[in-house]
Amino acid sequence: MNLAIKTTTLLVLSSFIAGTAIAAEKPKVVILATGGTIAGTGNTSTTTVGYTAAKIGVDALIAAVPELSKVADVSGEQVFQIASESMTNDHWLKLAKKVNETLKRKDVDGVVITHGTDTIEETAYFLNLVVKSNKPVVIVGAMRPATAISADGPINLYNAVALAGSKEAIGQGVLVALNDEIQGARDVVKTNTMTTNTFRSPELGSLGYIVSGKPNFYRASTRKHTSNTEFDVSKLDSLPAVNIAYGSANANTLAIDAFAAAGDVGIVYAGTGNGSLAAPVRARLTELRQKGIHINRSSRISNGPTIRNGENNDDKTDFTVADTLSPQKARILLMLALTKTKDSQEIQRMFYTY
Repeated sequence: MNLAIKTTTLLVLSSFIAGTAIAAEKPKVVILATGGTIAGTGNTSTTTVGYTAAKIGVDALIAAVPELSKVADVSGEQVFQIASESMTNDHWLKLAKKVNETLKRKDVDGVVITHGTDTIEETAYFLNLVVKSNKPVVIVGAMRPATAISADGPINLYNAVALAGSKEAIGQGVLVALNDEIQGARDVVKTNTMTTNTFRSPELGSLGYIVSGKPNFYRASTRKHTSNTEFDVSKLDSLPAVNIAYGSANANTLAIDAFAAAGDVGIVYAGTGNGSLAAPVRARLTELRQKGIHINRSSRISNGPTIRNGENNDDKTDFTVADTLSPQKARILLMLALTKTKDSQEIQRMFYTY
């Protein structure tokens, strides 16, 4: 074999080996599907309200976006198939255990969860507290069903897979990816009932953007999350009963009384202003705390912290406050806190930690 042939052969082999190495370096991302609008269908291509959620399975979702293969080796599993307003504590426990189990695999670099938008912010925060891995976990959804003109699901899914497979997302906590933006689980909230830019972190800001499949982070959350939390759901079959009562003018204690009668061990009160309590509400919540029910004072206002000993003498009544958490996220943290302790001071520490 002459030198020219040898050189050509070596070049071909080098190109083949390099190409194989590049292909092998693609991250492995598992999509765990739970239903939602991203898997929804409408009667016409212009149906964006009144569609049926959770109709399309995970295999069809993956097949509809062939570009996914360019950014990751993707596989999928249907965990459940529901509209997210039907999400329950039991669903959360099952999903969290599945995520932790999946992330333990050496052949998995990240997880994407497809989810309905109604409760994405709650599922994201729950997982942010109980996932035990630094590998990326990205929750994604859509505001338009898959059958709609300009459906946002395909590009959202592509971005989520790219994000979950990226090195930049490692250690960032659970992320939410829609509308080309990266939101952190603790701060994200659904802000609009129908537009595609509904997910925002209005008080503290988004974490970054996804541009042409590449994540760009500009900030990170300082609150502890995922592998750095004290919560473990691996042996939990249920969560403590905690519900939310909503404050308003002409406030009464009917909802509070009903929750107490039903056996709740904790109540989050979404008060007016800075978690303000009408006189009859304060009196009843104080009475319930003396009977052992944990009371967390939150606010129905979308921005700002609920200040301890501000609108109530929380030291005297032995209430905890939600800090900047929304009532729905305060409920999640209070449930998890009550799996660890009944000490209100320890629970307050957790609200300032997570």
